[in-house]
Amino acid sequence: MKRGIFITVEGPEGAGKTTIITKVAEQLKKEGYRIILTREPGGIPIAEQIREVILNRGNTAMDPRTEALLYAAARRQHLMEKVVPALNEGAIVLCDRFVDSSLAYQGYARGIGVDEIWQINQFAIEELMPELTLFFMIDPKRGLERIEQHKNREVNRLDVEELSFHQKVYDGYQLLMRKDPDRIKGIDADRSVEEVYEETLHQIKTIIDKKP
Repeated sequence: MKRGIFITVEGPEGAGKTTIITKVAEQLKKEGYRIILTREPGGIPIAEQIREVILNRGNTAMDPRTEALLYAAARRQHLMEKVVPALNEGAIVLCDRFVDSSLAYQGYARGIGVDEIWQINQFAIEELMPELTLFFMIDPKRGLERIEQHKNREVNRLDVEELSFHQKVYDGYQLLMRKDPDRIKGIDADRSVEEVYEETLHQIKTIIDKKP
C-alpha cells in the first residue's frame, strides 16, 4: 500500500482557512479520495483537552515557553494517534495548522526564536513534514475584522491579542514561506470564498496528481 499525502493549511486569524479546507475535503471525498480532515491543536481527545488549556481566554498568565511546549505535546499525540496511522493506510490528511503555526506564533511573534521552536518540535514530529503547506494570506487587520463580523466563530486567547502581535505572526509566516518556497505556497485569502476554494483545490490536486 502506498503512503498517503500530508497537506497542511496555515494563516493568520480570520483568514478563512478552516471554511475552505472543509469545503475542499467534502469535494475530494465526493471524487472518491480517502480524506482525513483534522486540526491542531486538537483532532483527538487528548489534544483537544490541551487545546482548551492553550486557547482558554482566562489563561492570560501563560508563559510563552509553556504555550510552545503545550502545542508540541498536543502535536505529538495527534501525530501518533491519528495522522501517522492515516498516512500509513494511504489516506490524504488535510490538517488545519501544523508546526509552521508554532514557528510563526511562538517562535517569531512571541520572540522565543524560530530555531528554538523548531528544536522543540523536532522532538515532537521527528522527520514528518507536509508535502504541501498552503499559507492563506490576508492583512491581519482585515482578518480580525472578519472575526468581529462572524459572531458564531470561536474567539480564543490568541484572537484577542493586540494587532501588533498578529502583524508579527503574519511577518513570521512570510519569513517561513521565503525560506521554504517549494513546500509553502501562498494563497490570496482576501477574495470570495469560491475563488479561494478553487485555487486551494487546484493546489492540492496538483500534489495528489504528482504522487506516484
